[in-house]
Amino acid sequence: MAKEIETYEELIEEIEDTQMLLELAFEEKDEDAYEEVKDIIKTLDKRVDSLKLHTLFSGEYDNNNAIVAINSGAGGLEAQDWAGMLLRLYTRWAERKGFKVETLDLITASEGGIKSVTLKISGYNAYGYLKAEKGVHRLVRISPFDSAAKRHTSFASLDVFPELTTDTEIEINPSDLKIDTYRASGAGGQHVNTTDSAVRITHIPTGVVVQCQNERSQHSNRETAMNMLKSKLVQIQEEEQKEAIEDIQGQYSQIAWGSQIKSYVLHPYSMVKDHRTNYEVGNVDRVMDGDIDDFIKEYLMQAANKK
Repeated sequence: MAKEIETYEELIEEIEDTQMLLELAFEEKDEDAYEEVKDIIKTLDKRVDSLKLHTLFSGEYDNNNAIVAINSGAGGLEAQDWAGMLLRLYTRWAERKGFKVETLDLITASEGGIKSVTLKISGYNAYGYLKAEKGVHRLVRISPFDSAAKRHTSFASLDVFPELTTDTEIEINPSDLKIDTYRASGAGGQHVNTTDSAVRITHIPTGVVVQCQNERSQHSNRETAMNMLKSKLVQIQEEEQKEAIEDIQGQYSQIAWGSQIKSYVLHPYSMVKDHRTNYEVGNVDRVMDGDIDDFIKEYLMQAANKK
């Protein structure tokens, strides 16, 4: 919150300076100065909106980096292509924010698109922003893969959890873990496809599975996967309002198919709609290029009002 307070104080000072410039422009009837002040006000207005949004990041881990997992739904190539489109969308969004994107795990489909991908998106409030996007995303379009040009509906899920710092304390019973190693399949140098460096960890009580193949050694992949698991279990703990990981039992299914949070319709009309807030826009191309801040803002504001 210290950063928000500092930004607030800077904005107050700049608003006061702008008010003085505006008064001088009127007194001297300086049209050029008046136009300059109008541009300054537009910029200040955007910064004020951004600050308002940041005040909604009150969760314990909202300031943290985010781990984002995208999984294609049933439907083969259609769903895999949709998952690939979402990967580009959130990568572009992160670039717009000046955030760093790192691929932790990627499983591509031989026929095209991706089956699943796990990203680490690093930046201030990355988790606070992206937690608003967690859920099932639905695409309706004329399939580019269908020679009959029929309309298809595809699904992909987005899971988001905070990256924890190394000093975050959370107890995990080693006997609750199933650890598998396998041969990495992505880019990464000569070690790929020569050693079983990739690691998959299953937390048996909850059914949570995490995996990493991005690092150069099995040890590094295991360490990264364990940190991902801790982050995921802390998120579940928060959502289930449990005091201990041991209290959470059974298969954990955070994202349920058939309960999409957003629909992206390309045919017979163009629209992206958030079903939780009813916020919608008609420019699908803009959204697919990563312009989703208005959706995030609307969701966070409505969630804050409900509290």
